[in-house]
Amino acid sequence: MHFPRITHLLLLVASFIVTNAQDTSLAAVKAAFDEANLPEDIFFTFDPTVLLEVTLPQTSGKDIVLHAGIHVPRNDTAGPPSFAIGGEAGNGPFVVAAIDPDAPTPQDPTDAEIRHFLGGNFFTLRGGEPERLTNTTPAISEFRQPTPPVGSPAHRYTFLLFHQPLGFNSQTLVNSTTSVELFNLSSFAEATGLGQPIGGTFMLVAPEPTT
Repeated sequence: MHFPRITHLLLLVASFIVTNAQDTSLAAVKAAFDEANLPEDIFFTFDPTVLLEVTLPQTSGKDIVLHAGIHVPRNDTAGPPSFAIGGEAGNGPFVVAAIDPDAPTPQDPTDAEIRHFLGGNFFTLRGGEPERLTNTTPAISEFRQPTPPVGSPAHRYTFLLFHQPLGFNSQTLVNSTTSVELFNLSSFAEATGLGQPIGGTFMLVAPEPTT
């Protein structure tokens, strides 16, 4: 007689666990990217060799740790996020980038990509798994909270991890005053020697519902 209620409760618990669990499988992350058509839309070959853990701090309750394709309420995305690596990628340096390929809407992404974060000189802090990343210089582009416009479906806010090449700190294509709109991370990666990403994850964020 009580099985439907128990089943519903178990589903809620399972949903909570998934929402607060990091990526644990490279194959699952790659599959999520492929299912979301991200490699094609951002012009990268995505074949991750490490897991990129992205954590969004919360003012109350548990911090949100992304897994690929998670839906995150817009109000929970203020950040700034912290990063960690699962797997062996060396000590660094690394570059982390975050983009929105769906601006202003997925159906008409005429402003894409929007650059939501770009930072270099990240290094691993030994002593844990995953290994936390810390950077030694200010970000090139500080984190911008997702702001999908009212009426738009959810956007795919995508975080990618790269090995940082020699000479990256001398690049002049992007600085703190460069427009964040119409950014092409693939072209930037090719021009600066970043190459293909070694890890990544993404979240789906829709506009906050109106009353």
